[in-house]
Amino acid sequence: MFKKYAYAWITVGFFLFSLTGHWLFGWFAFVGEQQSHGQAPDINAYLMEMGRDTFENWQSEFLQLLWQVVGLAYFLYIGSPSSKENDDRAEAKLDALIRLNAGENAEAIIAEIDKHFMRTGGHAGPYAHDLETRRGPERIGGAT
Repeated sequence: MFKKYAYAWITVGFFLFSLTGHWLFGWFAFVGEQQSHGQAPDINAYLMEMGRDTFENWQSEFLQLLWQVVGLAYFLYIGSPSSKENDDRAEAKLDALIRLNAGENAEAIIAEIDKHFMRTGGHAGPYAHDLETRRGPERIGGAT
């Protein structure tokens, strides 16, 4: 689980480290400010100030970045017309070329390619690099 989601775990670690540092150094600054005014530090006042500062930072930075990264990735994934690349047209052209050149084997070759690249039943899965490295007659369609 840790290896499969390593990027997410590293991101969570960075987030927790930076949040802890923000609140820790915020406490030191708050105590220094309170002492400069001759007052004892009040935890409730600190929590209100740090909560306000944290949400202010999240609103201006985190939420914008979250929307840009996650929102754009989501709309690209679902195939939004505003962000979808035009792979369907190129794929249709390639299928037509295979049909022209492969004759009666065309549909079997196209089905094998689609299965290998996980293009059946929805969105594509991970890219299958071994197809590009195979040589000889075992390569899809018998091409060398």
